[in-house]
Amino acid sequence: MELKGKRIAILVDNLYQEMEAWYPYYRFKEAGAEVVTVGAKAGETYTSKLGYPIKADLSYEAAHARDFDGVLVPGGYAPDHIRRHDKALKLVKDLDAQGKLVAAICHAPWVLCSAGVLKGRRATSFFAIKDDVIHAGAHWEDAEVVVDGNLVTSRKPDDLPAFCQASIRVLTAVPALAR
Repeated sequence: MELKGKRIAILVDNLYQEMEAWYPYYRFKEAGAEVVTVGAKAGETYTSKLGYPIKADLSYEAAHARDFDGVLVPGGYAPDHIRRHDKALKLVKDLDAQGKLVAAICHAPWVLCSAGVLKGRRATSFFAIKDDVIHAGAHWEDAEVVVDGNLVTSRKPDDLPAFCQASIRVLTAVPALAR
């Protein structure tokens, strides 16, 4: 139970990539973490690219960095919707500023671009958004996982094992929040 006492937010919106949300969701729970889905509206159900539903436990408005040990942004096309919400970007930016886990896979670095947390950092992404990541100031690498301090990024669903392992390593390096 290496993540016992940890609380992790997973940002959700329509057209998320199923495996990139559910694989980490269950992997973090299996490791003992409390996992909270966060979307534009609490209680709203969002559907994946294939129609698989996920319900937001909390709204962006009610989510605060002080209440979480990290955030994970799944890919698909949901990141293009998520980054339109200032409160979602603030959550990511604040968690990053506090040195807490910020994990993004596939198209999810779009959110990191909009949150302004990539300048001077090493990162990867799905190849189609490589230019966006570079223009946001990151040093882009083609690797299954790139870890730069508290920032963990990966390219695609095939990278999920390495992505989750790296995210768990980052989470275990920071003491759990006192609740």
